[in-house]
Amino acid sequence: MTPALFKDELMSGSGNITVWINSPGGDCVAAAQIYNMLMDYPHDVTVKIDGIAASAASVIAMAGTKVLMSPVSTMMIHNPATVAWGDAGEMERAIAMLETVKDSIINAYEIKSGLSRAKLSHLMDAETWMDANKAVELGFADGILSRTQAGDEAPPAGSALFSQAAVVNSLMGKIAAKCRIEKPNTTPTGRSVDSLMERLELLKF
Repeated sequence: MTPALFKDELMSGSGNITVWINSPGGDCVAAAQIYNMLMDYPHDVTVKIDGIAASAASVIAMAGTKVLMSPVSTMMIHNPATVAWGDAGEMERAIAMLETVKDSIINAYEIKSGLSRAKLSHLMDAETWMDANKAVELGFADGILSRTQAGDEAPPAGSALFSQAAVVNSLMGKIAAKCRIEKPNTTPTGRSVDSLMERLELLKF
């Protein structure tokens, strides 16, 4: 779905709209364009996440007047990434570009969630995955879809959030524990070498 195709479909009707999202993400510039179209749309925009809203797709979701998530859906936020080639100057420009893009993404998350920029930056650094309850708890979503009423609904107790960094660190800790080599017991036992040599000398006779 390109921004141009999205715009054509968006402008083909009028009144309140519902945008269903099930996407692992994609180009952050295209996502920014779609986000801006939805923010400028003159009527209510209800976003319903029925599978996954990850990476750039999570930015689009933030444009919803109301964001609702399926109880089995997930949302993921992380730092923007790119591929760069060239000398040190090119690498520095790529880093500066990524920092600028991250700041722009944080703008969308901050407007919707109300979380501090520092908190949002840490969540992005950790590549954070949220279930529907955690997304509502943190302000990324407004409610959870239900069979009886597809409106706001208080999330049930318990929510889940995990980050790639935490999972990797936990796994590495378990591997290290499994592979740990116990130090051999160096406490001397039995006879000394000298006493054994003396014994051998006696046996010669």
